Amino acid sequence: MGINKYNCEGYYDPTPYEALTRIENEARKLHSFRPVVYICSPLSGDVEGNQEKAARYCRFAVDTGYIPIAPHLYFPRFMNDANPRERDLALFMDIVLLTKCAELWVFGDTISKGMSIEIEKAKRKGQTIRYFTENCQEVSV
Repeated sequence: MGINKYNCEGYYDPTPYEALTRIENEARKLHSFRPVVYICSPLSGDVEGNQEKAARYCRFAVDTGYIPIAPHLYFPRFMNDANPRERDLALFMDIVLLTKCAELWVFGDTISKGMSIEIEKAKRKGQTIRYFTENCQEVSV
């Protein structure tokens, strides 16, 4: 629809048009950059429940202005976590995606073997690591 250059009486009115255009452009700038964050949470055990939690963590990231990457929501759709070769390949791909992210966000109290590998890789690369509870409250470690 856009901003109209004319007032309600049909006369050209550039001042409100320019002011509203500037406000709209500033709002776009604020929302145009969203850092990519890697969502690190358990998959094994209660796979279905853990994937539901991971989806909630992703929603939290979106709501706070980030773009979430959660491979454990995606890869199990076409890879078998019970097959050691496929699990190793998935973990390799996880690490590749992790290196493309600005931060690693760790959720929950449990650190699985796969999560510990991801955390160590992020530490070695000097990436920011943030820790959150299952209720998405940030905690210091």
